[in-house]
Amino acid sequence: MRTVQTTQVLGNSKFNKFHLLIFLWCFFAIAFDGFDVAIYGIGLPLMMEDFNISRIEAGAISSYTLISTMVGTFLLGSISDFIGRKKAIAICLILFSLFTFLAGFAQNPTLFMIMRVIAALGLGGIMPILVAIMGEYSPVKKRPLTIATMYCGYSIGAIIASLIGMYLMEMMGWRLLYWISIIPLLALPWFLKQFPESVSYYLTKKKGDKIAEILNKVDPGGNYQASDNYEYESFKESTKEIPIKKVFSNKRTSSTIAFWIAVTCSMLVISGLTTWLPQIMVDAGHGLTSSLSFNLMLAVGQISGSIFGGMLVNRLGHRSVLILMFFIGSLCFVLLSITTSSLLLYLIITLTGACTVGTQNLVNPYISEFYPREIRTTGLSIAVGVGRIGGIMAPVAIALLLSTNLDPQHAFMAFAVPSLIGAVCFITVREKHASFDRAVPVKKHQIA
Repeated sequence: MRTVQTTQVLGNSKFNKFHLLIFLWCFFAIAFDGFDVAIYGIGLPLMMEDFNISRIEAGAISSYTLISTMVGTFLLGSISDFIGRKKAIAICLILFSLFTFLAGFAQNPTLFMIMRVIAALGLGGIMPILVAIMGEYSPVKKRPLTIATMYCGYSIGAIIASLIGMYLMEMMGWRLLYWISIIPLLALPWFLKQFPESVSYYLTKKKGDKIAEILNKVDPGGNYQASDNYEYESFKESTKEIPIKKVFSNKRTSSTIAFWIAVTCSMLVISGLTTWLPQIMVDAGHGLTSSLSFNLMLAVGQISGSIFGGMLVNRLGHRSVLILMFFIGSLCFVLLSITTSSLLLYLIITLTGACTVGTQNLVNPYISEFYPREIRTTGLSIAVGVGRIGGIMAPVAIALLLSTNLDPQHAFMAFAVPSLIGAVCFITVREKHASFDRAVPVKKHQIA
């Protein structure tokens, strides 16, 4: 009986059709996550007229939704380590697809908010699960870029939402955006048939046949068997400690707290921009279509930041890239608050997208890989869940700013400080206590 180290098999693998299948499904899921998050801000100007609600009320709906998102991140993200990541993703897809669709039929703001709150459970839960499973299956050398590219789906979803808003919303109404969200639910049968479960989950269940089936797809020449020793006992030993407790063990406490603060700052900025960017630009004198075009450029910047940031990670190191991007993001917000040229605004907003959502797309895999693989989803879920506090605060805080006599564009200045704090937090992360996977060359069929 040979001993097979699944981490090394997965880490040393070459990207093939199996990896591509996982990537495409994760890309699809995260695209509709981004679509569903973006449509609230895009449809907000027309929805406020339809429901006859104030900016404060609109901000409150967004904050209530984000509270639910935080619950979903803690609950669904954490239980995926126990029920399996495939099942947890399916639950998230059902929640945010079905109830976002139903929100499009709401006839009053209360019913709309209830539908969005339920949908937000799925929106909050799906992201850390997708990052964890994509990270588990990606070859180590390509992992940062693979996950960053997968996360471009989030921005693609936002771009599609912006284009629909620009060219169809005024003619067909804001509800169209919500009805489109039924697509993931319709695609669910194919997802359940094609998407693999996590190898880590099968290790906890000692399902050697399932592990062998997956590893033979990851490494077609490996000839793995159900009878191979997949180190069940050592994996079981590593999972004995309570997952939440384990994020603080082995001198990880200070880094864990730094992650929480950094993600809180990042989510505050992202939530504020996603909710209010179109309205801020409308208040600053731009037309609705023109304002939505700024939202489009924000999404383009998010993609650029994800891809180029992912490429830089292999050259400069993950933490160095994150620190740099947070600092640049802080500078962008200062410039946005004082710039009047439309062309410069487009350029700065594009760079802002790269240094907000684009940066967060790199933060998530970094945090996930910082922890041992048996608690990666839990570690990231807790960090993002705590970070949602910033997201909850932002919509109402910016709404209050916009309700004063402050120049609308000056509201951007409020985002500069949290971006700066995020950079400082990553400076304090202690990588020597991390559990990053390393690609260790091994001979095929190595016998332990």
